[in-house]
Amino acid sequence: MGNNIPDMVDMAFDLKGSFVPAGYVFSLWNEVARILPWLEAEELAGILPLRGSHSGNGLLLANRSKLVLRLPVRLVAQTMVLSGQSLNIGRDVLQIGEGRQRPLQAHATLHANLVESDDEEEQFIADVATQLNDMKITCKWICGQHHTAVGAGLSLSGYSLVLHDLKPDASLHVQRVGLGGSRRFGCGIFVPYKDISGLD
Repeated sequence: MGNNIPDMVDMAFDLKGSFVPAGYVFSLWNEVARILPWLEAEELAGILPLRGSHSGNGLLLANRSKLVLRLPVRLVAQTMVLSGQSLNIGRDVLQIGEGRQRPLQAHATLHANLVESDDEEEQFIADVATQLNDMKITCKWICGQHHTAVGAGLSLSGYSLVLHDLKPDASLHVQRVGLGGSRRFGCGIFVPYKDISGLD
């Protein structure tokens, strides 16, 4: 596992809002990057999927939904300007409240809502095995359903993925670097299995 990976952290901001449309991930990134333009240059930075329940053409946000950014620890102070800002997501407006740091913690079982891939499941699994092998990580995994997110003139697709029997160092490494592309849109970002949320 590489030694040049920065120490990462989750910055969780209180969020007020009731609904986001399907494919909100693209607009959400654009709005956050509008306020934090330096995010565009941060390869490992990403926004975790919002918590909520699917309803019609969107997501009903949970009462305790948070806007969570995973990013290098060195950038934490710069994110605080998000507090008090408004995000325009389609016809809906989300209000950002206070932010707090959440250090990454080692868990034996991790879950990603969407690991980006345009391949059939067999090839996707082979790619996952290659990526984990390159990181010298040994674990077991379960490939979930295929998903496609469409919005703001963009689309991406992939599979949900659970990694289990991870050793502590491997768990932290996977959370820092993720798997696959489109990390900014929440793809390939792993969280403890108990923290599963929705991506649409």
